[in-house]
Amino acid sequence: MQPESTKTIKLVLETALLAAQAPLPVSELRRLFEADPGSEVVRQLLVELGEDWQGRGIELVQTAGGWRFQTRVEYQAYLDRLKQERPPKYSRAVLETLAIIAYRQPVTRGDIEDIRGVVVSTNVLKTLESRGWVDVVGYRDTPGRPGLYATTRKFLEDLGLRSLTELPPLTEIERIMDLVDLPKTEEPSVQG
Repeated sequence: MQPESTKTIKLVLETALLAAQAPLPVSELRRLFEADPGSEVVRQLLVELGEDWQGRGIELVQTAGGWRFQTRVEYQAYLDRLKQERPPKYSRAVLETLAIIAYRQPVTRGDIEDIRGVVVSTNVLKTLESRGWVDVVGYRDTPGRPGLYATTRKFLEDLGLRSLTELPPLTEIERIMDLVDLPKTEEPSVQG
């Protein structure tokens, strides 16, 4: 069997990415072909494919998990009108905790409490873990061996980021949180 032409490889990549449920890394995309076209060819064709989709409602992006097609931000408001369910609303406590983990990782629950100045509810961490955005990645070598929390690849993928270095500066996050009217939730105080 002859190796596929560049045009065929590009069409197969486009088809696979449009059908994929999650981002696909180059290593996975190379497995589509009987004769491996190599990383450089696949990367070059992905760049070309991205250029082919310029000016359309969908774009090809690279995230931490690989390559995927996604809706351009400017058209998301239109698509949101079709959704039957509302996206989850997160409390200020959840968003602050997520920001602390993202910017200071790995951190313990105690670290988060020291930074926020309040006790972190178990539900806050469970919310972030159930969403798949944070996970325990180890344990600090101190008494009690507290869990160390860090963000996950899913967190990066959901935010469309390739790495944590693409997070906006902390000052921008603080400004956004002050502008957005987030529901204030009281966290239960610990009574001894």
